[in-house]
Amino acid sequence: MVVAALAPYLVLSATLDPLLPIISKELGMSPGEAGLAEGLANAGYALGTVLSVQLAQHLPQRRMLIIYASILVIGSVLAASATEPVQFIVGHILQGLCTGLLLIAAVPPLVTGFPPTKLLPTAAILNLSIFGAVALGPLIAGIQADYHGWRPLFWVVTGIAVVALLLSLLTFQDVPPADPTATRSPIAVVLATAGCVAAFYGASQFLPHQSLDATALAPLIVGVALILVLLVQQYRARRPLLIVRPLTSTLPVAGIAVAMTAAASSLPAIALTSVVLRDRHSPLDLGLLFLPEFGGAVLAAIVFANLFTTRALHYFALAGMLSLIAGIALIAVSIPPGTIATLIGTGLIGIGVGATVTPALFIAGFSLRNAALQRVFAIIELLRAVAAFMITPILLYIAMTVGDSPADGAQTALWVCLGLAVGGTLLALAVYTLGGVRRPPSPAVQRWFTGEPAWDSPPLLAAIRRKSARRGPPSAGADPSA
Repeated sequence: MVVAALAPYLVLSATLDPLLPIISKELGMSPGEAGLAEGLANAGYALGTVLSVQLAQHLPQRRMLIIYASILVIGSVLAASATEPVQFIVGHILQGLCTGLLLIAAVPPLVTGFPPTKLLPTAAILNLSIFGAVALGPLIAGIQADYHGWRPLFWVVTGIAVVALLLSLLTFQDVPPADPTATRSPIAVVLATAGCVAAFYGASQFLPHQSLDATALAPLIVGVALILVLLVQQYRARRPLLIVRPLTSTLPVAGIAVAMTAAASSLPAIALTSVVLRDRHSPLDLGLLFLPEFGGAVLAAIVFANLFTTRALHYFALAGMLSLIAGIALIAVSIPPGTIATLIGTGLIGIGVGATVTPALFIAGFSLRNAALQRVFAIIELLRAVAAFMITPILLYIAMTVGDSPADGAQTALWVCLGLAVGGTLLALAVYTLGGVRRPPSPAVQRWFTGEPAWDSPPLLAAIRRKSARRGPPSAGADPSA
């Protein structure tokens, strides 16, 4: 049920860019309207993660899941049957919003609602299904674009959404609200709504305008500022909607850094590679060049299944970042990349994504009680979505406007992707080192299922604090400047 609920939009998020020219031509959409459809759908996905947590506190959760799945079907039908731009834009926004809602409403209960023996296969299958769906996106887009069509894909997506709705009905168990006594947080919802809409709208206007004018830059800056205000407000709130303060210890911060930078570097890297190669290959051949990405995701899921409940989970995330760095570097070093370089590079990127994002989510989640998993996933997915979906159009804009040719611009943007991946890796390593984590802990899964954290995460900069404490204050009469 969860896979069927999440797969439709995840597939579309990886296939829409190559298909937008075909959709725009058939529906009479301008480039600005096409960018708006994609940008606001991504904003809906990010917003849905926050809104789902708020609704889950006060409304019956499984009933809401059925409502989300029903609206997902309606949005999918609207998009697939669209005859004019507004219908398509509304339908696609509903797809993004409902996927964000379903992610938080369905995934955490799936992880925590069964015995611990089910956790490992559940996490491994989810990892494979979710990132496998994204990795297959370029090939699916190539098949559709080769036949100059798009509606078959959208109708298949609609069928998967219908399956999700049927499974949510067949598996229905009435579940009460998570916490009816929880404080309602309209300020958090308003900040998340305004921030996501403004930021993603601004980012979506970079490509159509191909200039840094106020139409794109102002809403982007305002949106990012509002999301930062949301984080600060939730950190300071006495009874917050999102869990921010408990995540500010060593292991969650490192996990969030890995999840954000892996997403922010991998999605643009694949999109930029596609832009560079699309004039040299047919759509189908180009899609086949990205097939190793799916193979890499499968390989990562298999390894993840064997390491998930051991201390090697931390090293696995590090290996994933190194694989991601190697894949991006291999493609960026020679533009346009050759066939072998592209096949190896996309395979390494697939391994990198599969070995970083899900492990990073659990590195953060294991640091808190499992009852907090919904709120943990919500804040991480909000940040990951902002990092991934917002930076991609910006880097595509760089590729189109920087340098003497699109190839030069794409290479510059790929170096930025590489810098993000390297920076995220170094940041995570520094957080572990400064937190005094010499040997990463293994998760106590049984304890986690009893309501306690799976491990104790050291405070941020714990090693530095311990050194300062050992030195102690200066003795009386000593010169403080000495």
